[in-house]
Amino acid sequence: MTAVLLGLGWVTPGGMGAARNAGGFALGGGELPEIERRDIFNDAYQRFGRLDRFSRLGLAAITFALRDARLEEWQEKRAIGIIASTRLGCLVTDIDYFDGVIPEQGRLASPNLFAYTLPNCFLGEAAIRFGLTGSNFIVSGRAGDPLLSLRLGLESLAWGEEEIVVVGCCDLDAPPALADFAGEDPGAVFAVLARSSADGYGTISTDGADGVRFNDIPLEGWSELVWTALSSCS
Repeated sequence: MTAVLLGLGWVTPGGMGAARNAGGFALGGGELPEIERRDIFNDAYQRFGRLDRFSRLGLAAITFALRDARLEEWQEKRAIGIIASTRLGCLVTDIDYFDGVIPEQGRLASPNLFAYTLPNCFLGEAAIRFGLTGSNFIVSGRAGDPLLSLRLGLESLAWGEEEIVVVGCCDLDAPPALADFAGEDPGAVFAVLARSSADGYGTISTDGADGVRFNDIPLEGWSELVWTALSSCS
């Protein structure tokens, strides 16, 4: 299966942005930026203020990717899917929630935090915001193929489940107690893939030997940028 790369968006310790201003892309350790509504949306978005950090991170990167692909604006709902991989999911939010529950035996349980104690919540936020009706799920786990969400997206396109799919990864910094994850870089990176399009950066295809191959990416360094970004997801 060969798919067209329509857009790429990210939030990393190095900053946030999209492929059309690829000079701002940087991986590496450090603190993620605090994400405010005005960093992403110009219009009022009342739901944004209630989002936990994990959901803000994922929603921001998906927004930048869809904007880069010129798919942010919509009038009618679209059968666009989202597949996201994560190592830790919303564990940070879970910990924050139980920090309020346990000491007071439930009396200070936050209904707002509780609403985001599932790792797929930000996918629902993105689907509502952008009118997406395709398949929508999280792939969890540290082990395995670092490009799993990309492979699953290519399979979804090959099987005709969607014409367009958004794939990528999302993770906050690991909590101090999880020392095993200390070396993993936090951030979110998402790519928009399509079965066919005359207006893309190039193509990504499955490869029997190496798994994934990047083809015809016209801008200098693009194959490396996309590979590095999506390979950072584990």
